[in-house]
Amino acid sequence: QVQLAESGGRLVQAGGSLRLSCTASGSGITFSLSKMGWYRQAPGKQRELVAQIPNVGSTNYADSVKGRFAISRDNALNTVYLLMNSLKPEDTAVYYCNMHRAGYSDIWGQGTQVTVSS
Repeated sequence: QVQLAESGGRLVQAGGSLRLSCTASGSGITFSLSKMGWYRQAPGKQRELVAQIPNVGSTNYADSVKGRFAISRDNALNTVYLLMNSLKPEDTAVYYCNMHRAGYSDIWGQGTQVTVSS
């Protein structure tokens, strides 16, 4: 069974930067064949897509983070990253890692808290 573990979330001042990591582990990993994504959920709001990176093809980003966030992956390490620059208080949320592969159930991590103070 595949598990995702996020790390890197913490309290940061507005304008600062953070890098989140998400590593897949367990038997049956198909990381290199999967689309990886970062989602976030703020208190009282629905979970929303932040960024995705497919196994092949282009990345995509939510409009609210374009130009500030960058998603990348290292298939050799089964890890996906989210570099977040110019952070704003409205970026405060729990950030979740997602693994998607057509024909299989999505896998989610437990989340990591990012808090941006003004």
